[in-house]
Amino acid sequence: MATDFSKRVLGWFDQHGRHDLPWQRDTTPYRVWVSEIMLQQTQVKTVIPYFARFMAAFPTIDRLAQADEDQVLHLWTGLGYYARARNLHKAAKYVCQELNGQFPEEVDELCQLAGVGRSTAGAIVSISYGKRAAILDGNVKRVLARYRSVDGWPGKTAVHNRLWEIAEQYTPYTRSADFTQAMMDLGATVCTRSSPQCDRCPLFEDCSARCDAKQLNYPGKKPKKITPIKSTRFLMLRDSMGDLWLEKRSAPGIWGGLWCFPEAHDVNETDWCIDRTGRPPAYVEPWPIFRHTFSHYHLDIEPLLIQLDFQSEQVMEANRQLWYNVRQPPQIGLAAPVVGLLQQLASHNEAQE
Repeated sequence: MATDFSKRVLGWFDQHGRHDLPWQRDTTPYRVWVSEIMLQQTQVKTVIPYFARFMAAFPTIDRLAQADEDQVLHLWTGLGYYARARNLHKAAKYVCQELNGQFPEEVDELCQLAGVGRSTAGAIVSISYGKRAAILDGNVKRVLARYRSVDGWPGKTAVHNRLWEIAEQYTPYTRSADFTQAMMDLGATVCTRSSPQCDRCPLFEDCSARCDAKQLNYPGKKPKKITPIKSTRFLMLRDSMGDLWLEKRSAPGIWGGLWCFPEAHDVNETDWCIDRTGRPPAYVEPWPIFRHTFSHYHLDIEPLLIQLDFQSEQVMEANRQLWYNVRQPPQIGLAAPVVGLLQQLASHNEAQE
């Protein structure tokens, strides 16, 4: 049964799978590792341009290990889930410093690297080394849950463990790399979340969920919770030259390691400005409140443009604060809402010139 399963999936992959993704060319453990980390909770089409830029900047693990964190986060800006980038950087340093630059070849060893779990490790082992290793990313969970009618939300331990059992059962000893890519492709392009194209699926005939016409019942949904709403204010302090005050956020936490406008909750913006620069602002301009949504809550952001009528000579804390030059922007990692606000501020400056 397991052999028949893999034969059908591989036969489908040979005809319909994706064979020319960037990380499928010049396959190395390093390139596969970077691609797998980027693909966590992110679609292939989104990852492709980021992967290309990342590889151009850091073609080897040594180059990545030697890079400054701001360089890494700058190239990650907009991809989201920034802990992935920090973990990638941390793991690169570990491999170079502790493993003499030799990338691990076994699942258990790979799982010791920051940000690498069992499924990611399995993908690296199978794709880059050609060894048998099962995977269980979101796409594969969906395929297996439907094929075997596995009840329950995969976030529950019992359900998760059952899906791993099935994944191990169906993973073949030959063509491991192709099978791994095939399962990911099948879930991403055919056995999709809301519109599965069952007539194109190689598992059509004996898919349990399809036979019962209950495809959308699997996998089970995560129990719904009310998404909380939080709020904050961004203080966009701009001096007479048009430079903007940014601060580097601590990790962990949201936007950890990224540069952001200072946040204020119960502090008066004029008092804040006097405290930081010694002088009051020329004026304060409220901008429209907008919402940024994370996986677990909404954040309503109220930007306040605080215009100074002088060029600040404020001494900045080394590596934690900077005056951002919108005309010659430094290569630093920026929180997604900050990117949009900086673009608006640059246009605002041009309009006034």
